[in-house]
Amino acid sequence: MEIVSVNVGLPQSIVYQGKELVTGIYKTPVSSSLFVSKEQLEGDGQADLEVHGGPDKALCVYPVEHYAFWEQVLGQTLEAGTFGENLTVRGLVETEVCIGNTYAIGEVIVQITQPRQPCFKLAKRLDLGNAALQMQETGYTGYYFRVLQEGSFSKDSKLKLISKDEAGITVAYANQVKYHDKTNAEAILRVAQTQALSASWKKSFLKRLVELQA
Repeated sequence: MEIVSVNVGLPQSIVYQGKELVTGIYKTPVSSSLFVSKEQLEGDGQADLEVHGGPDKALCVYPVEHYAFWEQVLGQTLEAGTFGENLTVRGLVETEVCIGNTYAIGEVIVQITQPRQPCFKLAKRLDLGNAALQMQETGYTGYYFRVLQEGSFSKDSKLKLISKDEAGITVAYANQVKYHDKTNAEAILRVAQTQALSASWKKSFLKRLVELQA
């Protein structure tokens, strides 16, 4: 497990489909040590705080292993941070990490809270109209960290596992239930009951359960 890159960027205004759009998806790799609070990383910002940032989504994470797939799709080499992630990592793919797993990055302690839910801004960033759908279909979504202990880190900081969540709900499994097994009440309940799951995903899964029982 290692950090490949630390990436930050402030919201900026762009034009998308003829309309002005403010987005924080454009991130640039940095080598300096940065402070991370329970809300976000120093020097970083999000445009839509309802779906990005905050205690449950302080850091966006994306595995570098998926870059080869996207480079083949797009026919170009991609720089770390292309997917709007704060941390580009190696050895922590969605099929192997669980919601609730906690890690140390230098002096910082983080915990996985939910898969990243791709939105239309990714299509603009990649110039690929169905980018969000492809993320869902492949399961190459990335995920979010909440910050349990604030502090500073850099791309050279050591990344190590502190504890695995006992429920064993991988990010890939949560994605499968979210996008594909939409009527599997048992699976939905299993994910919803994961203690470390973000509040927004817990609310979404519980709402789906109610709808299925209606």
